[in-house]
Amino acid sequence: MKTGIFVGTFDPFTIGHDSIVRRALPLFDRLVIGVVGDNVNKPNMRPVEERIKSITELYQDQPAIEVKPYFGLAMDFARSEGAQFIVKGVRSVTDFEYEQWQADFNRRLGGIETILLYTEPELASVSSSALRELSHFGVDVSEFLPHKSH
Repeated sequence: MKTGIFVGTFDPFTIGHDSIVRRALPLFDRLVIGVVGDNVNKPNMRPVEERIKSITELYQDQPAIEVKPYFGLAMDFARSEGAQFIVKGVRSVTDFEYEQWQADFNRRLGGIETILLYTEPELASVSSSALRELSHFGVDVSEFLPHKSH
């Protein structure tokens, strides 16, 4: 069984994340969405249970998708799930450079390959950080959040 993981804080889970999931799904028999539970760089995240619940509801009709919390390193989570691949979305050169060194360590230390999917051009500016900031100032960001109409 070919298993991939897609990991992130997903606070919130955006239409960009949804695009990556839907494009990665045909590559695997099983895709596990790993929701970060302990990010020291983002101490004010919504509770992991809340983020998992909303993503699980979104994909409840997709038996090949599982949503789970994870703590620690992505390569350790991948191994615990029997995954051979980590799926990552890339919006920019900056994202690429960051993901490149992570992919190198995941392969060298964990034996896990990384698959990069380029963001669709119209979604390149969509980020969880931007949506959190806009929401903070009262902007309705619902058009950037996936809805269960797929």
